[in-house]
This record gives sequence, C-alpha cells and structure tokens, in this order.
Amino acid sequence: MSAKPPNILWICTDQQRYDTIGALNNPQVHSPNIDRLVAGGVAFEQAHCQSPICTPSRGSFLTGMYPSTVHACFNGNDRWAEAAPLITALLADAGYDCALAGKLHLAGAFGRVEPRPQHDGYRLFHWSHDPEDQWEAGHAYADWIAAQGHDLGELRQSPHDIPPELHQTTWCSDRAIDFIEADHDGKPWLMSVNIFDPHEPFDPPQPYLDRFDVDALSGPAFRESDLTAQAQLAAIDFQTPCRRPEEFKAKWIQAAYYAMIELIDDNVGRMLDALDRTGQRESTIVIFMSDHGEMLGDHGLLQKGCRFYEGLVRVPLIFSWPGQFLEGARRNALVELIDIAPTLLELAGLPVPARMQGRSLARLLRAPEAPDSHREFVRSEYYDAVNAKYNPSFNGTFATMLRDERYKLIMYHGQGIGELFDLAADPDEFVNLWDDPALLATKLRLMQRSFDALALATDLGTEAVTVF
Repeated sequence: MSAKPPNILWICTDQQRYDTIGALNNPQVHSPNIDRLVAGGVAFEQAHCQSPICTPSRGSFLTGMYPSTVHACFNGNDRWAEAAPLITALLADAGYDCALAGKLHLAGAFGRVEPRPQHDGYRLFHWSHDPEDQWEAGHAYADWIAAQGHDLGELRQSPHDIPPELHQTTWCSDRAIDFIEADHDGKPWLMSVNIFDPHEPFDPPQPYLDRFDVDALSGPAFRESDLTAQAQLAAIDFQTPCRRPEEFKAKWIQAAYYAMIELIDDNVGRMLDALDRTGQRESTIVIFMSDHGEMLGDHGLLQKGCRFYEGLVRVPLIFSWPGQFLEGARRNALVELIDIAPTLLELAGLPVPARMQGRSLARLLRAPEAPDSHREFVRSEYYDAVNAKYNPSFNGTFATMLRDERYKLIMYHGQGIGELFDLAADPDEFVNLWDDPALLATKLRLMQRSFDALALATDLGTEAVTVF
C-alpha cells in the first residue's frame, strides 16, 4: 500500500442491474469507459444488494451492516436512524476530505429536501435526489440549471429534449470533476457520485436513444407461465402488475434504459480523464456500482418491489486502482454490498469496527492466488420496504432471500408461500421448486441457514459487556 491513504472516487448509479455492461457479456450496451475499469480492475460478477429498494440498500452499504440492523428498512422514513456510523463519516474522522453529488436517500425525500444525518462526513454536499422539479429550495441541480439560464420545470416537460450537457448525470459528474481538480490541502479525498439514472421514468436524451434499433434488442426474460406465477404472489407488494412484454413496450424501455447507461458511461470517461489529467489516477480507487437492479420486463414486471430475481438483487461492482489491484480479474465469488465499507477501511489503513457485518474484499482485489470465494451465501431483506404507510395499495410485505452458489430460497413471511430456484438448471428463474418433494431436504437446509443467518445478524449493541 502507498504511504498516503488512497483517494476514493465512488460512483453509484440507481437501479442498474448486473447485466448491463459491454465487457461483462452484454454486447447490446456500448460502455467503453466502464469497460476500461473492468480491464484495469476487478469485477465482481456475483455482487448482491442487501435490499432491492433504495433506502435499505444504501443504509446497508454505507454502514457495512444489514438494513434491519441499522433500522433502514424502508423508503419514506422520516430521518436516518443514526444506528451506525456511515463509512464516509469514519473516513472523514480519519482525515479524508469528503463530498457528495446527487442522491443520498437515507431518509425520505418525496416533496421535501432530505434531512442529512447528524454526521455524514461530507464537507461538500451537492444534493439532488432526482432530476425532477419538486423542491422550492435546496435542490442543487435545479439551482445550477437556473444559473445556466434555464428553468428545470420547463425542461422536464420534455425530458428527452434536455441536452446531455444539462442532464443530471452530467451535472453530478461536473461536480465530481470540480472536486477532483480542487486543492485538498494534502488530504486524501472521497467523492461520492450518486447518479439518479438509469432509474425510471426511462427518459434519456434523444440522441442516446437514437443509437438503438429497438426491434433488434433481446427483450426481457418472459414465459406465459409468469402470468400464473405472479398471480400467485398477488398479495406480495410490487409496483407494477405482471403483463406480457408487448403490452408495455418492453423493448423500447430496454433501449431507453441502455441509453441512460451509455450517458452514464460517457460521464465515467470524463471523470477518469480528470483523474489522468491531474495525475491522480494511480493514487485513486475507483468504484463503480449500483444500489439495486431493475426488473426491465423480466417475468412481466418493471421497476422494483418485493421480488428477489437476479435482475433486482445482482448489481455491477467494479474496483480499480492501478498498480495496487489486479487488472482484468473477473471474480465469481458471492459478495454483498456491505463488504464495501470494511474493504475501504482496510485499504485506508483504518480499523474495521467489530459491529460491522461486511467482510473486506481486499484479498480478492490484490492476490492473484486467492481462491475465488468469499461467502457461502448472500442475503437480501424486504421489510415493508416500499412503506405501506405511504402506499395504501401495499400490504406491508416482509420477505427474505438466501442464495448460495446454486440455489436461491425466498420466504414471504406470514404468507405461507415461498420460492426455490435452481440457478444452475434454471438461471432465468422460471421454475419454482418450493413444493417439489425431491428438493425438500435442500429447502429445509436453506431455511435453517436463513434462520441462523437472521439470528446471527442481530446487533447486540455497542455497550460493553462485563464478564464475571
């Protein structure tokens, strides 16, 4: 490790599924700059979020703890519960100069400016939950648009006509480039770039959408049996009804989604170029990831909710640090997003708090001889995550997922139903084996593991225990 702790450029998109990067087996997406990170770093191809919903996922990877542990279980919460320190606060306390551009979403932001945590570590805080014009004050992106001589409300009336240079994705990257080029008084820095795209409403600039031949795209993973399968889950919360892909123009949505990612990719390139231009690339860790995925028409569903299909719980996770990390390594180990926080602490030469439930990935980043394994299983939680209080049509579903190298077990708690998928034989998760008698022993083994993992994830608190 270098004598000075590394800088950290942490790029987190919103709702980007794992299979959306050219270098990682998707030739339909042109992503040369993210591909640069893959070629020059380590890509974790089995990275899983700890909730398929924004706030619980972000609360978990920013603390290295499960959503339920830090009381970050749902969107629409009044405030951050302060149940554990954020990784950015820990780094700031250790001397890092930290900044954010874009989304935080540790508390509800609908119709109001999100209240900040008591100590989040950010010296600069360019807040923009999303690109809409719904805040009268405190929306840094809207203020910047106004400074350019435009009105955000007017621009948003025709979002596909917004020039790329005025897009929120570009604005986030501009703020990151400003920070990269700034004087940090000799301190290491962390820049958190929280881009709203490719989150719905699927509204890329028209020139990016025009790159795609909609009819030539692959379309979603769907079978007629999905209509029956989703009908059986009718009591389980989700934001869109199950429909045949042609009923909601699934290929057009796929094109728009990919177009948003290509705009993101262009801006990743701008940020990497800024690191090169300022001579900081070799002293900077770059992370590219997303908080959770998007159904994108798979199984007849769009957006997110209480499901644990691969498109929702698997996300991109790429680390790059020239001269320090492996280059062109594609790890297949099961990892969780809560593993990021302890990884950054270890790489910065800082202690990892005993409460932190994530496990450092440093060995997999550095050691070519390290076995390609990390966890026996990964977990994800949904505890009334799209808060039923603010969505009267929802039922307040509670569910958990446990996935090992072959099988995925999902339990919808209190509903008497579940799902079991054999990912080796059925990677698109069409065949629910929950009631298959031949898999009874497997189901019981996974249920026991899930129950044990839930119990062992319980936080016992921070008070010292006196042993007599």
